[in-house]
Amino acid sequence: MPPMERLRRIMHLLRSPGGCPWDAEQTHESLVRHLLEEAYEVAAAVRSGDRDELVDELGDLLLQPVFHAEIASETGRFDFDDIARAICEKLIRRHPHVFGEADASTPAEVLSQWEWIKAAEKGGRETGADSGSGSGLNPAGSGTQQGSVLKRANEGQPSLLAAAKLQRKAASVGFDWDSPGPVLDKVREELGEVAEALDSGDAEAVAAEIGDLLFAVVNLARKTGNEAEILLDAANRKFVRRFRAVEDDLHARGLGLAEAGLGAMEEAWQRAKSAEAS
Repeated sequence: MPPMERLRRIMHLLRSPGGCPWDAEQTHESLVRHLLEEAYEVAAAVRSGDRDELVDELGDLLLQPVFHAEIASETGRFDFDDIARAICEKLIRRHPHVFGEADASTPAEVLSQWEWIKAAEKGGRETGADSGSGSGLNPAGSGTQQGSVLKRANEGQPSLLAAAKLQRKAASVGFDWDSPGPVLDKVREELGEVAEALDSGDAEAVAAEIGDLLFAVVNLARKTGNEAEILLDAANRKFVRRFRAVEDDLHARGLGLAEAGLGAMEEAWQRAKSAEAS
């Protein structure tokens, strides 16, 4: 049996009477958390460079659409073939420079064309128009149908990724700075407003200004060609690495974290930081 068909068969048996009680009680809604977790674990495996780990995590992620398809097939809503058919048709439709007569010779042109077609498709569905007719390459028309370039741009994503996507969407219609310099000025401005809010003692204002600061920092990452989600993940891993070095340092000196005090921990932190730089 081909591996993909075997996977679908296993999932069917798990959901069938006499199968697995846990699998049998799952719903589309209950699986959302697992879908998100698996996607993040794939991203971690990519960053690790470990081939076996990546294969394993991609398998876990692949299980999710198979699981959802099996649940839906039980009521006749759709099945895995419907999912595969839909993405095949979408890939052909959104690559007219490969499967049609459109021209897109650079990655930037391809992305721009993709967004135009996507906007036209969504607009057509919302207005009842036939999204399959025509080229779907008219940005002005698609914007009119869609209503807003930001519609649904941040749904279902972690906030850092959503912020970057919102900013890219706005930039696609010219709402953007030309260089990172003005964005850095905006970060400084937002940081100043955080300081003012802290001085005021207004907890709601502090929270709002910190949110604005985070949004500005995401924009700075984007304007320098970086993804804030990836940068923060790298910073998280750096913090874990250095904090563990602090623990080892203090342990070697016969000190526990609770008894060391902030001064000793800061000294150990600086030694860990210097060791990485050397």
